[in-house]
Amino acid sequence: MYYEPGKTPHGLPHDPFKSCVIPRPIGWISTVDAQGRDNLAPYSQFQNVTFDPPIVMFSANQSTQGERKDSVRNAEQMGQFVWNMATYALREAVNISAEELPHGVDEFERAGLEKLESRLVKPRRVKGSPIQFECEYLNTVRFPGRPPMGTVDVVFGRVVGIHIDDAYIDGNGLVDVLKIQPIARMGYYDYTVVDNKFQMVIPGSNQALLAGLEGSPDKTQAATGGR
Repeated sequence: MYYEPGKTPHGLPHDPFKSCVIPRPIGWISTVDAQGRDNLAPYSQFQNVTFDPPIVMFSANQSTQGERKDSVRNAEQMGQFVWNMATYALREAVNISAEELPHGVDEFERAGLEKLESRLVKPRRVKGSPIQFECEYLNTVRFPGRPPMGTVDVVFGRVVGIHIDDAYIDGNGLVDVLKIQPIARMGYYDYTVVDNKFQMVIPGSNQALLAGLEGSPDKTQAATGGR
């Protein structure tokens, strides 16, 4: 099949676009507003952008009322946000926090989640989430789209603090992803969980390239002589 989005019909009972870009990590983003009210929401368009320095982004479409999401406004106004890893054990809370609610409603409380204080930023963290990134807001790129939900805010933040639960670091000093069981977004109403993995190492002996693949700034600097 072939279709041109927004121009020709795809002819399927459900739009396939999001099901073609899978799996997508979940940006479970916590923020706080100027009144000190906590907010928590999941975004399935989330990713790391680079590793030296570590930068992440989340992409938030408009609400069904055509308004900017609280996560975006809070991050911009307060200059901070936290990413919390979404796991299979927390899947129901993730889903509850996705509900569209009035401004000021605390999704932590609604989903029955406990809060943890952050060290460097004001937004609180999700207790039970095995990994959290404390982030300083960098900027927003706004792309126009078809109302009411098409317009999107892409929010970038620099990771200034990383929390990893020691229970999820294995004997080799690696993050035990199979023990964590992070969930990811598919298309439609579908999710998946990481329950297997395999390795592939780029051929050759380019240590700088391998260090970049690992995402290690120190090893990259050592391999390139600081160039």
